[in-house]
Amino acid sequence: MLPSVFATFLFSASVLFASRSARLLGSMQANVSRLVLAMVLLGIWAHGFGGGWRGPALPWFLLSGIIGFGLGDMALFGALPRIGPRLSILLTQCLGAPIAGVAEYFLLGTRISGLEAAFGVLILAGVALALAPDTKQEVDQSTFRVGVLFGIGSALGQGLGAVFSRMANAVAQQHGLAVDGGTAAYQRITAGVVLTVLFWLVLKRTGHIKEALQPLPTWKAASWLVVGNALSGPSLGVASFQWALRTSPSALVLPIVATSPLVTMALAWWTEGTLPKRRAIFGGILAVAGAAGLAWARH
Repeated sequence: MLPSVFATFLFSASVLFASRSARLLGSMQANVSRLVLAMVLLGIWAHGFGGGWRGPALPWFLLSGIIGFGLGDMALFGALPRIGPRLSILLTQCLGAPIAGVAEYFLLGTRISGLEAAFGVLILAGVALALAPDTKQEVDQSTFRVGVLFGIGSALGQGLGAVFSRMANAVAQQHGLAVDGGTAAYQRITAGVVLTVLFWLVLKRTGHIKEALQPLPTWKAASWLVVGNALSGPSLGVASFQWALRTSPSALVLPIVATSPLVTMALAWWTEGTLPKRRAIFGGILAVAGAAGLAWARH
C-alpha cells in the first residue's frame, strides 16, 4: 500500500501548485503546460531507462490514458463550473473506487475480502463527510443534473482508467514482463495529452475558451509552479499510482488515493493557514482510520 500513500501525498501537493499556477496563467494554459512538461519528463525516463513505446501492454496503457487522462479530465472540466469543485471531486473520488472494483471483478476476476471492502467504504465515507457541500447548490435543476452526469463521467474515467492499467499490467505479466511506473505513466499520459490538446483547440476554435495567452514575465513567474505541478502530479504522482496498481487491486488503491483532497486541506492549513472545518477534520480522521485498517487487513 506504500505506493498508494506516495501517490496520495504527491497528488495533494500538485493541487496547491495547480491552484496557484491557474491564478497566474488561466486554468487551461496551466493544465496543458503541466501535462506537456510531465510527458517530456516521463519520456526522458521511459526512453532512457524504461520501456519507451515497447511492450505488449502499450495498447492497454494508451486506452487507459484516453479514458482516465482524456475523457475523465474533460468530464471533470464539465462538472466543475456546474456543481462546484467539492461536489465534483466528491463524485469522482467516491464513485471511482466502486466502479473500478466492479469493472475489475468482471474483466479480471479480482476479488477483495469483506474486511478490505469495509475499510475501503470507511475511507470513502470519511472523504464524503469532509467534502460534502455545506449548503444546497444554487443552480437550476437542469444545470445541476448535467453537472452530476459530468461528475459521474469523471468517476467512470477515474475507475475504468485504473482498471485498464491493471489489464495492461496483467498482459505484461503474461509475457513475463513488469512495466515500471514511469513507463506506464508515460504511455498513459501521451494519449491523454493528445486528447486534451485537441479538446483545448476545439474549445478555442468554437469560442468557448477566451483565455488570452499570458506574456513572458507572467510565464516566468509561474514557471516554478508549473514545474512543481508537473513533477508532483502527472509525473511522480501518476508513476506512483501506476506502481500501486501493478501490485494491488484498483478497488484498494483508489480509496487510498481518494484521501488526497483531505491531505490537500492539511497542506493548505500548514502552508497558507487555511483552517479546515470540524466536519472536514472528523471526516479526515475516519478516512485515515480506514486507510490504516486497510493496510492492516491487506497484510
